[in-house]
Amino acid sequence: MKHELILLAGTKETEIALHNQLKSVFGELISIKSYACDTGISAFFTNKLIVYSSTLIEDEVKDYIDHDSCTIIKARRTVNYEFIDRIFELPHGKKILYVNDFLKTAKEAISTLKKLGIDHVEYIPYSPGESPEVHSDTAISPGETALIPDSIPVKIDIGVRLIDLNTITRIIQHFQLSEQMTFDITDRYTKKIIELSQRLGTINRKANTLNKFLNKVVDGVNDGILAFQEKTGEITVFNEVLEQMLGMDAASSKGKKLSRVFKNIELTHFLTSTESEDQKHFTLRQKNVMVYRFRMESEGVIVATFKDMEETIEMEKVRRRELQRSGHIAKYTFDSILGKSAAIRETIAIAKKLAISEWPILIMGETGTGKELFSSAVHNASSRSTSPFLAVNCSALSEDLLESELFGYEEGAFTGALKGGKKGLFEQADGGTLFLDEIGDISMKLQTRLLRVLQEMEVRRIGGNKNIPVDVRIIAATNKDLELLIEENTFREDLYHRLKVLSLRLPSLRERPEDIPDLIRYFLRSEQSSISSIDKELLTVLAQAKWTGNIRELRHTLLYMMTISDGKRLTTDLLPKNDHNFSINDQTNHTTLSLNQTEAYRNILSVLYTCHQEGKGASREKLSSTLLDRSTPLSVQQIRTRLNELQDLGYVVIYRGRKGTEITHDGLQWLKAHDGCFE
Repeated sequence: MKHELILLAGTKETEIALHNQLKSVFGELISIKSYACDTGISAFFTNKLIVYSSTLIEDEVKDYIDHDSCTIIKARRTVNYEFIDRIFELPHGKKILYVNDFLKTAKEAISTLKKLGIDHVEYIPYSPGESPEVHSDTAISPGETALIPDSIPVKIDIGVRLIDLNTITRIIQHFQLSEQMTFDITDRYTKKIIELSQRLGTINRKANTLNKFLNKVVDGVNDGILAFQEKTGEITVFNEVLEQMLGMDAASSKGKKLSRVFKNIELTHFLTSTESEDQKHFTLRQKNVMVYRFRMESEGVIVATFKDMEETIEMEKVRRRELQRSGHIAKYTFDSILGKSAAIRETIAIAKKLAISEWPILIMGETGTGKELFSSAVHNASSRSTSPFLAVNCSALSEDLLESELFGYEEGAFTGALKGGKKGLFEQADGGTLFLDEIGDISMKLQTRLLRVLQEMEVRRIGGNKNIPVDVRIIAATNKDLELLIEENTFREDLYHRLKVLSLRLPSLRERPEDIPDLIRYFLRSEQSSISSIDKELLTVLAQAKWTGNIRELRHTLLYMMTISDGKRLTTDLLPKNDHNFSINDQTNHTTLSLNQTEAYRNILSVLYTCHQEGKGASREKLSSTLLDRSTPLSVQQIRTRLNELQDLGYVVIYRGRKGTEITHDGLQWLKAHDGCFE
């Protein structure tokens, strides 16, 4: 006759776990039926062996049992060997909550763990409705993780507690199983214990291998590394570099108290300070050492790195040389600036004096006057000349991209962020100069961040949580009237005054026409042109031009003339026929030849009309790119001039920002009046 056992448990989870355990132990020798109080018991038991999962369910199941005919065994429970490795992984001395549905059960489980020698952590019993005696960030529970408070981030399931060997023996005795059956059962139970031992052994071997590997890594770094338990002061890490740096034996230092190994009272006090993070300079064995200390809160460990300052300084020099090799270098000096006019000579003289200072400089000048050239020359004439020089055009990047370029970001700060994060330009320019071109175009948000950097000389990366000190000289440049922008509330007045501690105004080409011949000769040489002479009449025309694009526009004009020239001489015939910038007096009829403004107006307005049909405005850049293939291609600066003329005529409205320029009703009428030509 087959033996039968009735298992009664409090919860469904406990019922399933204990049923599977008994099944694995007894196999087919005993038929096992199990029930859980929380899902309901649908039978009345007579003449059965009843096994309670706990004494706590006794009152709940008493009405389902004939106590006169049934035998009841109240199971003793022990730790679940399937998940015991999860407890061993917890750090030594860590405070953890042991959570169960009843406080009494939690205390019993803790007692069992301690008797088994699993006592390397400090257990705090807890059940719902109770207040934990000590705050902890980690909790373990035997299958009841849902009862762990939401405030605890680390929740570990160590599996439902299993029936112990004593209870298994009582079941064997009840059924008076044969000696052979008993051997089979104990063999199965022993096999489970052996499997557990093998698994723990594998874990231990892996841990030892990992420790050896980590020790090699720690010994292989260039810095001295020390780690010790915050509570006990016991040293756990003492690498070979620190051994050489301090003249102490690493092997004998590990496991000892910090105070027994380090005799320097000031250093010991610094290492054990309650500050979470700090750094301080020490002289140890005639070496200048920077000690950086931080606390690993959850592990209760303090880590300190010891850096040889002389080695660090040399590495910094190498880093700076690498930055310069990678293009972070100022290319121009004051000797690179061409011109002999009084205006340019005075500007250079002032710039040389400004270079000696460490204060920020604001360079103001029209487009094409050489603002980056001057900033580069100032850097090379300063005490920072051997350090990095980095430049960024603030108008060329979107707000988000400019922010990440300037300030850098941490790994995971946003979608697409590089692994390991990225240093911003402020960090890369540390010790050197950062040139911020077109500063008048940055958003109010970035103005606020930039102001904070200038005030504190610290940057915080996007997604970061700490400030990084920087030593950077700022040179900013603009072709805009910042004071007007301040009145329009688009530029911060406090930032303006921070940037304009020193200022430098660059003369326009109109103010230095006598420099044009030297500039022309330089451009011809740099382009390796075959042109060997220039008509005096052409020089006169060029000297009288407005040059709203300044030196850049002059260069582009020369490139055009050099390209279409068939000879070795530049004459007025080679000037762009569609450019109003040049006026030539005909000696025969004394008339003035200029750009056909009607054609230019018609082409610009036709593009604006097309955009109007699409419900859009148009930027100067869009107009310029659209007109490239037409008979009257115009530069962005030329379009700016024409748009201003059209606005004065009432034919267009120029908006600030992305809205661009729109054609007016009068502009449409003018376009129709000129045959509606849409070239």
